[in-house]
Amino acid sequence: MLYTKPFYNSPDKDWVVFIHGAGGSSSIWFRQLKDYQENFNVLLVDLRGHGKSKEMSTMKKYYKEKYSFKTVSKDVLEAVRENKIEKAHFVGVSLGTIIIRTIAEMEPEIVKSAVMCGAITRLDIRSRVLVWLGHTFKKIVPFIWLYKLFAWVIMPKKNHEESRSLFVQDAKNLARKEFLKWFKLTYDVNPLLRYFKEKEMEPPTLYIMGEEDHMFLPPVKKMVEEFERSELEIVAGSGHVVNIDNPKKFNEISIAFLKRHAQETTPSYAGLM
Repeated sequence: MLYTKPFYNSPDKDWVVFIHGAGGSSSIWFRQLKDYQENFNVLLVDLRGHGKSKEMSTMKKYYKEKYSFKTVSKDVLEAVRENKIEKAHFVGVSLGTIIIRTIAEMEPEIVKSAVMCGAITRLDIRSRVLVWLGHTFKKIVPFIWLYKLFAWVIMPKKNHEESRSLFVQDAKNLARKEFLKWFKLTYDVNPLLRYFKEKEMEPPTLYIMGEEDHMFLPPVKKMVEEFERSELEIVAGSGHVVNIDNPKKFNEISIAFLKRHAQETTPSYAGLM
């Protein structure tokens, strides 16, 4: 069971489940909590090996297991059910958006809608070069050096500095073996993304991308043009992690979208109270 932290508001409010990216933790959402708690019930999740999940004895069963997007997504689904949530909106950032997409493929009925921040929908030549460098040097170079390089290439500008430092700081808490297991997921990314690109999610989806997200914005733009149930909001002056670069705008846009797709008269919480 993953570490989760629920913030209960009302039985009449919808649930929102936050999914962070690789190397991060649920702390990445600290600037969303206050605004979201006023409108929804909120569940924070630390993915396997990340944040407080790595401290849980039950995570030992994963140490010898080969990671895949499916097994990581199953973790999240188990955590959602453990908190007695029957249906929820999902909000993810970076690699967390691939996990949400996988969950929606596995169990579409559990996803009311989705907000994808800094969505990864395709790996361009720069991304593939980074992945190649990582696999080439992962056994001889400290993983935190690789992570710092990735963070700098993806978020290079001065105004991305806070996002960069938060991701690197969280990554420092990962064990080397854990980092390598997550890094191996990059082998699965391209085939998965090709499939997702051809098939739109059933639930309504909002992509929130930074204007300066030079690696991942162009393919999202192209993809959303071909989809019917997906929307795209581009935030000026932001990079890959809009919820940190411009939290006020992110909260305003994402909450308005989720409220449009919320059904407050239909509780999605079986009740722990």
